[in-house]
Amino acid sequence: MNRARQAIQRVGFCALTLATSALPAHADPLPAGFVRLADIAPSIRQDIRYAGSDNFLHRRVNGYDAPVCILTLQAAQALAGVQKTMAAKGLTLVVFDCYRPARAVADMGEWTQEGGPPDRQWYPKVRRGDLIAKGYVGELSTHSRGSTVDVAVARAGDPSVSRPACGAVDANTLDFGTGFDCFDPMSETIHHPLGSEAAANRKLLVDAMRRGGFKNYAREWWHFTLGHEPFPSRRFDFPVSAN
Repeated sequence: MNRARQAIQRVGFCALTLATSALPAHADPLPAGFVRLADIAPSIRQDIRYAGSDNFLHRRVNGYDAPVCILTLQAAQALAGVQKTMAAKGLTLVVFDCYRPARAVADMGEWTQEGGPPDRQWYPKVRRGDLIAKGYVGELSTHSRGSTVDVAVARAGDPSVSRPACGAVDANTLDFGTGFDCFDPMSETIHHPLGSEAAANRKLLVDAMRRGGFKNYAREWWHFTLGHEPFPSRRFDFPVSAN
């Protein structure tokens, strides 16, 4: 009887070992309530700048293991609704940043403390050490709650030709007066003076996002937070990963 029981236990152990070894080696499930945007709205273009070196730090930001947009399910579904509106106009959304780990926010803050002169492309009128005091880099970020997105609009077919003097370039977006992450008063959503085309494009984006349930941050025309976000008082720190 004991031998039979031992044999059964050995078979069970082997089966458990095989089942465990069959799991993906790099399984990285997201926290409950989060999704990758590509699984909800694959037609939205992703240009996640903090996963590379084409950003104001000129290097990859801590916590960005892949150039992937992650959002809460509610924010992703709302953004998919905005994308449908844009697609009807022959346009598409382009996201530059979505969920941002708390470690990335800390990395940005520590980077500002290193000091340095203005950067002609990203912060032309402010010294690096003053970016937090001037409100351009936050010690905390709504992005870490998972329902904030940095977004612009591009033509769905032919690439645009806008080449802003400040902020992200080569993003193939419509003319918004500045690029993403231009740390300058020119980036305020309602800024004067502003060219008529750029003003019209900012209004197009703000109106579409507002109808989709998002609120704009007045100092950054690209920054929107879902009005009824599911985690209004939580901040997350899991890495941005592809799988």
